[in-house]
Amino acid sequence: MTVTAMPTSVSKQGEDTFTVAGKNYSSRLLVGTGKYKDLTETRAAIVASGAQIVTVAIRRTNIGQDKDAPNLLDVISPTEFTILPNTAGCYTAKDAVRTCRLARELLDGHALVKLEVLGDEKTLYPNVVDTLEAATTLVKEDFQVMVYTNDDPIVAKQFEEMGCVAVMPLAAPIGSGLGVRNPYNILTIVENANVPIIVDAGVGTASDAALAMELGCDGVLMNTAIAEAKHPILMATAMKHGIEAGHLAFLAGRMPRRRFASASSPIDGTFI
Repeated sequence: MTVTAMPTSVSKQGEDTFTVAGKNYSSRLLVGTGKYKDLTETRAAIVASGAQIVTVAIRRTNIGQDKDAPNLLDVISPTEFTILPNTAGCYTAKDAVRTCRLARELLDGHALVKLEVLGDEKTLYPNVVDTLEAATTLVKEDFQVMVYTNDDPIVAKQFEEMGCVAVMPLAAPIGSGLGVRNPYNILTIVENANVPIIVDAGVGTASDAALAMELGCDGVLMNTAIAEAKHPILMATAMKHGIEAGHLAFLAGRMPRRRFASASSPIDGTFI
């Protein structure tokens, strides 16, 4: 019997990592901090998820702007997690750039940011024109930009070529829980990328996260899928396993799809 060795990237637990802005991460699940009932639940869900990168909406979350209010960084310390400030709630390039500058000031020169510039309040789709403008400015100012965008392969490549450190196409509208609506576009983006591709927005359950990883994505970012689950901490654990299973399936290489049946036990060389 011939035994095929596992890919070297997963031959030992902990060896498989992905890199963003020069730093390696063993967890491919990135999580947000909104919509939880309190900071205690926020931390418990993040810990259960195994996430190492945690995104924070600077316009909506206190990380030191208000000295008299609870500070999120008291429960998710920058010494324990990579804090990823984001520009959620920004509808213009100008507002997004200003928010990133504020984040860098609050976080002592922190350069890694998640850029999103929204087009309207109903769909929360990205305003690609303003996102391109904001990304151009931020890259020139030496920010390390992880950019939220639509699932357009051409635009995704433009963000990569202008210097963004990761491209984050949506799976479906933010907070919709609809899952990966256009897997072929995501696949095309992945196949042509030289920077990490992280699905951002639209995931609803663990199978959605697994599908994104099976397409070859480097990671998945989510918030609502965990925070609005009936049992957020349990869902965070499910998402952790979904990400891991999907990534392993991608590395393993799935069997080909066939129109008709193929016997599990071949008839060649049968004894009877």
